[in-house]
Amino acid sequence: MTATPAHPPTIVLVGHGMVGQRFLEALAERGLTGTHRVVVLCEEPRPAYDRVQLTSYFSGRTPEDLSVTDLAFIEEHGIELRVGDPAKTVDRAARTVTARSGLVVGYDVLVLATGSYPFVPPVPGKDAEGCFVYRTIEDLLAIEEYAKSATTGAVVGGGLLGLEAAGALKGLGLTSHIVEFAPRLMPVQVDDGGGAALLRTIEGMGLSVHTGVGTQEILTGADGAVTGMRLSDGSELATDLVVFSAGVRPRDQLARDCGLTVGERGGISVDERCRTVTDERVFAIGECALAADGRVYGLVAPGYEQAETAAATIAAQEASFTGADLSTKLKLLGVDVASFGDAHGTAEDCLDVVYSDSRAGLYKKLVVGRDGTLLGGILVGDAEAYGTLRAFTGSVPPVSPESLVLPAGAGAPAQLGPSALPDDAVICSCHNVTKGSIRGAVTDHACTTVPEVKKCTKAGTGCGSCVKVLGQLVTAELEASGVEVDKGLCGCFAQTREELYEIVLALRVTSFRELLDGHGREGARGGDGCEVCKPAVGSIIASLAPAIGASGYVLEGEQAALQDTNDHFLANLQRNGSYSVVPRIPGGEIAPEKLIVIGEIARDFGLYTKITGGQRIDMFGARVEQLPVIWARLVDAGFESGHAYGKSLRTVKSCVGQTWCRYGVQDSVRMAIDLELRYRGLRSPHKLKSAVSGCARECAEAQSKDFGVIATSNGWNLYVGGNGGATPRHADLLAQDLSDAELVRLIDRFLMFYIRTADKLERTSTWLERIPGGLDHVRDVVVHDSLGICDELESLMRAHVSHYRDEWAETVNDPEKLARFVSFVNAPDTPDPVVGFVPERDQMKPDLPLLSIGVRRPSEEDLLEGSTRR
Repeated sequence: MTATPAHPPTIVLVGHGMVGQRFLEALAERGLTGTHRVVVLCEEPRPAYDRVQLTSYFSGRTPEDLSVTDLAFIEEHGIELRVGDPAKTVDRAARTVTARSGLVVGYDVLVLATGSYPFVPPVPGKDAEGCFVYRTIEDLLAIEEYAKSATTGAVVGGGLLGLEAAGALKGLGLTSHIVEFAPRLMPVQVDDGGGAALLRTIEGMGLSVHTGVGTQEILTGADGAVTGMRLSDGSELATDLVVFSAGVRPRDQLARDCGLTVGERGGISVDERCRTVTDERVFAIGECALAADGRVYGLVAPGYEQAETAAATIAAQEASFTGADLSTKLKLLGVDVASFGDAHGTAEDCLDVVYSDSRAGLYKKLVVGRDGTLLGGILVGDAEAYGTLRAFTGSVPPVSPESLVLPAGAGAPAQLGPSALPDDAVICSCHNVTKGSIRGAVTDHACTTVPEVKKCTKAGTGCGSCVKVLGQLVTAELEASGVEVDKGLCGCFAQTREELYEIVLALRVTSFRELLDGHGREGARGGDGCEVCKPAVGSIIASLAPAIGASGYVLEGEQAALQDTNDHFLANLQRNGSYSVVPRIPGGEIAPEKLIVIGEIARDFGLYTKITGGQRIDMFGARVEQLPVIWARLVDAGFESGHAYGKSLRTVKSCVGQTWCRYGVQDSVRMAIDLELRYRGLRSPHKLKSAVSGCARECAEAQSKDFGVIATSNGWNLYVGGNGGATPRHADLLAQDLSDAELVRLIDRFLMFYIRTADKLERTSTWLERIPGGLDHVRDVVVHDSLGICDELESLMRAHVSHYRDEWAETVNDPEKLARFVSFVNAPDTPDPVVGFVPERDQMKPDLPLLSIGVRRPSEEDLLEGSTRR
């Protein structure tokens, strides 16, 4: 097609989701927006947004945060974007599209990107009040509003979106159920073993899972609202809100109505160039398209490839789409789940290599061929190696499969980095970017940072799962090219955190200003520092305060300006602007009198109370000006700060040990209390968690802590480097059968060595894997004193213990320190009017208003196909 100034050819795009937006970007990259008129008919009341991250709305992200549309891009390229005005009919003979508004647009090329709609099983009661689908922002707004008057919710479907929906309901305060017809959760992505690990973890979060049963009927009350569900096994489930998330279907009705060929099970039939098989002027991309390989792709990465193919074809360039990698990596309810390649082992003569730890919720399976070729795999609970493993799929890895699935701390796992990958290995499956392309961005296009490589190649700009591998490749390529990689803490300091620690300790530097002016980069001296270095240096000075003669109080003088948000008021800032109050309960042991004090304070100040996994009681909802009054009462009752707000020791959990338990072999409660009181207030690069178990049954979960202790008949075993959070890691055994004194001495050394050598915001689990030599090196230093520094490490810890002062006790007794606890400096007696609460389950919760999205309320005819509004 040749453009003319008067009548340029017109491209009409029907649908403006993530794939539609990628198509527009592909047009612009090929110069087609300059030679064509581009019209977009968008059904939703806003431009394209990140549907993959839809659930993050319930974590505080706004529709604007979710947007993937740069309106400046739309304006710059003259794209006519019409939101809330979907296509209603297509006349292929006249080559026109009619929108709901009555607008008629002629086209030279028509691209259908209408996506999919939620499938709602045809069960009685499916349209009752209280039934919803989970597809758009409007669906989420409706669910959030209805949940205000609900107590229990059920999700029909245990796939990707179903688990996210269940997590959203739980986050809204509802007792949540998941009903899945298949015998396991996520049946498409994981096998029975992975499903079992996922099930255990999700049930541990308080969600009820019902697998192997279907929904037969939605039960309703006299008012027509949902009251429950009848399942296929005859049982009934009481619920007053139902979310259908039982899969999606291609939205192909527009294509059917205009005579385009569709598949037997839906989807607009297209060829390898994404042209419809019926009309060469019409293309279909994304979830509405039935690709040439006979598959409808429900992932965004294949949709992006189809968008690129369609744009290239329109530009008369060679391109084809014959299939796509279905590998996925997700975080569902905080659990890493990934699958890649032939995850279910359908290839002939393939073998499985499996590691499973049901207690930790870990499951790793690799599928390999007889010749050692990696064919695919499934990772549940720990998907750290996903990027590297997926890139090796189809080749023979340079190490044994067994070493690739063993977790850190269970044998000797292979440190197989991305440098071992061939150049044709795909690093970013969203945009089909190979390792060779990334290396080329560094060597041929002079990219020196990850953001520059992202801009050059688009790698890492999709789902983001490849960003870690991307960073490793960029660093490795720069170093291989002889380029000095800046490993400084930030733009203010050329030194690492470890180097700054040594400077502060050796020179007795007691202020950030002194360190910056004396050792900062030339251009940073005399400045104020940045948000990276200020809290990092503040933590170093606080850790070394007794040894260097600095004040250990973090809000003293200059130190106050260095702290993170939570430290400013010695309390954790919550979602609605209120704060939490967390007194220390060493070892989880508490006398009845102190329980009564906590109850009275919570009652008097209207605080929400919650018993946490760390064996203490958190109180939520305090306004900033209430904090000193609350803490004055707690201090009078003998409580201390629990340091829930600081990068320091949080808790030392314990079981009841031999005092009460018939299996206990040591007094775990006494040891937990001793350790918590010894290390309380110890500032470190990141938070520290610990636990003491009284026997090998491990009820305190010590092997998931930064340092954990397990009793033996001969003493104590010490484990280090564990993590039970977003990236679970089993702790490593550092030493065994220790006496009380030996145990404390080794923990002293371990913690001070970690504080000395870790990077900013680096947990012990990450530090232990990063530090050269790993566990063996740490054991040599801490146990065998290979560096001759153990006396110094012990001395530093003794100084901390002897100089410890409770921050809140100091605060409530000092009028000057109390002056900071106000919402408004110019009106200190005025509470923040934004902080509000509403009742729920005999307590209170934040009153968070629904998002205002700044668009007209849709009428009944505006509703999307398959969406509901109650």
